Amino acid sequence: VTDEEVQAKYDESAEQYGEQFEIFLASQGQTEESFKQNIRWGLFQEKAMEEVEVSDKEIEAYYNQGKYELNARHILVETEEEAKAIIEELKNGADFAEIAKEKSVDTGSGAQGGELGWFSVGMMVPEFNDAAYALELKTVSEPVKSDFGYHIIEVKEKREVEGYGTLEEKKEEIREQLKAQKADWATIQEQLLEDAKVEVKDEDLKDAFETHEH
Repeated sequence: VTDEEVQAKYDESAEQYGEQFEIFLASQGQTEESFKQNIRWGLFQEKAMEEVEVSDKEIEAYYNQGKYELNARHILVETEEEAKAIIEELKNGADFAEIAKEKSVDTGSGAQGGELGWFSVGMMVPEFNDAAYALELKTVSEPVKSDFGYHIIEVKEKREVEGYGTLEEKKEEIREQLKAQKADWATIQEQLLEDAKVEVKDEDLKDAFETHEH
């Protein structure tokens, strides 16, 4: 993103607000410099989205999920070992809700017996989303890893989204949604770090990039 592009966008805003522009900036808690930084960021994301490619297969997969809403519950724990042990308990007849209340580190849903209520595609983190939509009703998942820990998921109900539309009708809308997801800064940053093959030699900084690891 060039300085000229940023300045052009800045000038557009200044012209739009006229004499009230400084008041507008102040009301937003912005300075000229911070406002330009926001413009630069917005332009960067626009350009990132232009480069993103989305296949018809990805669109169809999203559509097939998006047609439905799920009513699910989960138990979230910190380790895979703990998740596997809980799954064994559930297979042996333990009560899902009671274990969620006792052991889930998701305090919000845990207090409700793990209940998440109804949700649609894209509302949960990708790993959880894909695992939940792939599950048969009233079956317990294997441990599902996300940045939050390990999820044990059960989908209780599934219903069609009323008036969702056909694949052809939804195709371009879904394409833009998927492009926005792929152009997310956190996703781009992870890819940049992966491509760069960063090696940390300082022992004190060895975990500096661990939040970007899958």
